This record gives sequence, C-alpha cells and structure tokens, in this order.
Amino acid sequence: MAKKVKVKTHSGAKKRFKMTANGKLKYQHTNKRHRLTQKDTKRKRIARGAGVADATNAPVIKKQIPYM
Repeated sequence: MAKKVKVKTHSGAKKRFKMTANGKLKYQHTNKRHRLTQKDTKRKRIARGAGVADATNAPVIKKQIPYM
C-alpha cells in the first residue's frame, strides 16, 4: 500500500492565522506597528482586537494550514 504524501504548510499563513475552538480562523489586524502618531485613535482602537476570517476565505486558508 502506498504512503500518503504529507501536505506542506504555507509559511505565511501559519504565521498569520490561529484556529479558534469553534474552527474559525483568527488573525491580528494590520497597521499597528509604526507611525502611530498620525493615525486616528479610532483606527488604532479597531486594529487592537483580533479579527475573524470571512467564511468565503476560510476554506482556502484551512487548506494552507492542514495540520492546525
């Protein structure tokens, strides 16, 4: 019987996404690293919390991170 080939994990996706207990994909918002003085307070506050990947994009991301 032939062995199944392992699927490679996408290096960029594994750094950016984590799986929640319910199987959703969590990520951190962008634009919180530098040049924060000129950004609006509301924009920084929204970027503080984690985001959840949209249901239309989730299947593609889950294929990129098969062993998560």
